[in-house]
Amino acid sequence: MEIVTFGAPVLRAKTQPVETVTPEIKTLAARMLETLRIAEGLGLAAPQIGENIALCVVDVPEEFQGAEFVELNAPVKMPMVMMNPVVSETDGHLRRQEGCLSFPGLYMDVTRPRACTVDYMALDGKHYRARVYGLLARAVMHEVDHLNGVLFIDKFSAAQKLLAAGKLRRIKAT
Repeated sequence: MEIVTFGAPVLRAKTQPVETVTPEIKTLAARMLETLRIAEGLGLAAPQIGENIALCVVDVPEEFQGAEFVELNAPVKMPMVMMNPVVSETDGHLRRQEGCLSFPGLYMDVTRPRACTVDYMALDGKHYRARVYGLLARAVMHEVDHLNGVLFIDKFSAAQKLLAAGKLRRIKAT
């Protein structure tokens, strides 16, 4: 699937909730996971492939989660397919480099909570709650932001926005 880049209006739209898990939703989730793996990303939200629905996928391998977080995230099975996710109960702060598949080649330090709780509906139609930490928490929050029309550049400082301005213009022009 083609990944939509910065400048596309769908990236700024608040998504529509998923009411029921249909065969089409399952197929879309599978195609999104395939696209994510090909792009070598950690997460992908439906708006990034042009779909205005509250669906995202996250697949953070254990070895990328960092030694201090592996045990804490162990109960969370990868990949996560989340519909209508809501982030709550954030804790702490970490400033780490972040990128986005809709902003090819742009990486900046972004401050996000160290941990969060996410409530979501999975492909089996059941509702789940997961407590996630570190890189997995960052990926979950990044994708949930996409579903609300929030982009990682919105978290940049004024100085970072100035540094990224040229690259953003080039990405938007493609």
